[in-house]
Amino acid sequence: MSSTLLPELGPWLVCAFAVFIGTLVQRLSGAGYGMIAAPVMTLVAPEWVPGTVILVGFVVGSGAFLNSRDAIHWRDLPPGFAGRFLGAGLAAYIATAVVGTESLALIVGFIVLFAVGLTLLGLTLPISTGSLFVAGGVSGVMGTLTGIGAPPMAILYANVETRRSAATQNAFYGFGTLVSIFALFVAGVLTLPQIAFAASLVPLALVALWASRPLTARFERGAIRPWALGLATLSALALLARSL
Repeated sequence: MSSTLLPELGPWLVCAFAVFIGTLVQRLSGAGYGMIAAPVMTLVAPEWVPGTVILVGFVVGSGAFLNSRDAIHWRDLPPGFAGRFLGAGLAAYIATAVVGTESLALIVGFIVLFAVGLTLLGLTLPISTGSLFVAGGVSGVMGTLTGIGAPPMAILYANVETRRSAATQNAFYGFGTLVSIFALFVAGVLTLPQIAFAASLVPLALVALWASRPLTARFERGAIRPWALGLATLSALALLARSL
């Protein structure tokens, strides 16, 4: 683990850019922050993940949720939340063995590519109590280990009206990151440098949330998805190339 609170300026700027772009994508589509921020941070500031990604993700998800809470389908939340608790607990146990090792970089890289693949396949599943619980559980494992918890829920909401889809996914993401933070804290892998780094990046996330507000009426999910997936894929491939 790092003995300094923040990375050097160069890596910090790269991470700040990733957080800003990832937050814009998350606000507009309901998914994307983790897929962009996690591989970039793991590539240039590995000692600060996954805690930093998830801590900033809580602000991103909560801010996006508050900006569109009137469109949330509230009945969907309880089973998804229950699954998230279970998945986060399992992931926290795994995290004690992989956080701070090269294995975490491999996990992040492969999960990003897996998430991109799920998105590109265009899978659709019916929204039910069971599917929400399972998606929440998978999201809990992925999100706690890497900060990438949105894709399982995105599959369920692929054909749902854009605003309701983004709003409900952001509610899942905001709550899910809070659960993941608690799980990592209990597991003893959430460190002071991760908290400090996250605090330094939060203003960028808030600016991105503010900047995204006038864009919500102009952009549909499909318009920004190819760019977000392309950036996430490139970052994951670079991370794997360095780690393998």
